[in-house]
Amino acid sequence: MSPGEVRAPDPAALREAAALLRARQLVAFPTETVYGLGADGLDPAALAAIFAAKERPADNPLILHIASADQLDAIAQTIPPAALRLAAAFWPGPLTLVLPRRPVVPPIACGGLDTVAVRVPAHPVALALLREFGGPLAAPSANRSGRPSPTLAAHVAADLGDRVAMILDGGPAIHGLESTVVDCTGAPRLLRLGALTREAIEAVLGPLAADDPGSAALRSPGLRYRHYAPRARVVIASTWELPRIVTQLRAAGERVAVIVREAEPGPGAATVWRVPDDPEFVGYARELYAALRGLDAGGVGVIIAESVPERGLGRVIMDRLRRAAAR
Repeated sequence: MSPGEVRAPDPAALREAAALLRARQLVAFPTETVYGLGADGLDPAALAAIFAAKERPADNPLILHIASADQLDAIAQTIPPAALRLAAAFWPGPLTLVLPRRPVVPPIACGGLDTVAVRVPAHPVALALLREFGGPLAAPSANRSGRPSPTLAAHVAADLGDRVAMILDGGPAIHGLESTVVDCTGAPRLLRLGALTREAIEAVLGPLAADDPGSAALRSPGLRYRHYAPRARVVIASTWELPRIVTQLRAAGERVAVIVREAEPGPGAATVWRVPDDPEFVGYARELYAALRGLDAGGVGVIIAESVPERGLGRVIMDRLRRAAAR
């Protein structure tokens, strides 16, 4: 088997993948959020390989994936009632809980903190691999640090190539956005917006504690550094502003592409990526990273993305677009 080989997730491939993970190799696999770069979550040397492959800063915590909530006691020192309620409501699913870690969890997995981020993914391939491996897997997004997260096996191959031993191909990611991260070490607090909306969480717990951006950036994966960014410059535009901005940038000699939901881009855009126009923005969320990657591959200089109202998944889409646009 050559490094970076893309495999269908049949039983033989899953057995080989688990063996590679036990040998401290990296295996990329699909989850319902994005593709993850898997390594043994309790082996410091295997975890160090994740940071090297992704070129990820060492103080950026990883998320440990487990096969069921029954395994939570093995890695979390305490599990508050709020965390149990969230796990019962949303696991398996796109929710990550931050809890006090047990000593068995290496500090490298947690950015040197006394907490661990953990979730149960809702994808049959991810769950089958976790059961075959028999322990927790660390699995940050399977991309170079700072790039848009991968939602296809081809995205992983393009970013990591021979830095990964195997890529399990489970088709397109269902949600296309990372998991939502909630800190349960005190009053429950939302650390990172993700595929599970704040509204859904508050329907279970009631109002969350006020956001604390400083604490969130320290304790949550994916917040302390620039993320989700293509090589092209990203500009965010409202539905009515977008055609004018396309015209202005084209007049300035820029090669322009657009991501639109409702807007008519007007003349001059090199490429138009039209995302589904559904009221809950599910289609936009699912296609956002694929659109950024696909347009970037076309060699455009500027990607103009249509903004959406900041409610539900729209709030998450706008968060990711602002991070992609940051320079």
